[in-house]
Amino acid sequence: MDKSPDAFRTISEVGEDMDLPQHVLRFWETRFPQIKPLKRGGGRRYYRPDDVALLRAIKQLLYGQGYTIKGVQKLLKEQGVASVALRFAAEGEAESAQVEAPTPRVTTRAEPAAAPSSGAKTKPVESGDLAVLRSALADLREAERLLAAARST
Repeated sequence: MDKSPDAFRTISEVGEDMDLPQHVLRFWETRFPQIKPLKRGGGRRYYRPDDVALLRAIKQLLYGQGYTIKGVQKLLKEQGVASVALRFAAEGEAESAQVEAPTPRVTTRAEPAAAPSSGAKTKPVESGDLAVLRSALADLREAERLLAAARST
């Protein structure tokens, strides 16, 4: 049974829905004071629908648009939480709908690779590819930060 859109969500539900580990959500809470989940007995977090919308916007800005944490903080300060949450969460949903799963190409035999010509020009990176690359870069930077933190303890 699905929850209503107005229902509060646990950190595990939000993490699963957004395809993010729980520790990333907890880390973002330390960097973005605008994220304020309710905390119940035992420290269990319950995210309001507004918190989830803001988290979606932050994810889109960091992973989809290539912003840094400081850049997102500045944007939230300048434009306000509601404006950022509405604008960038909507963009993230539209972009994820476009980039879902490419149609597989089936061939009956292997095609030879085209040899690069000496005067070959590179084609520009498509926006979907750019978003994937930025997301991968953000993941690598986060992994590097976590590794450095683990080494220092």
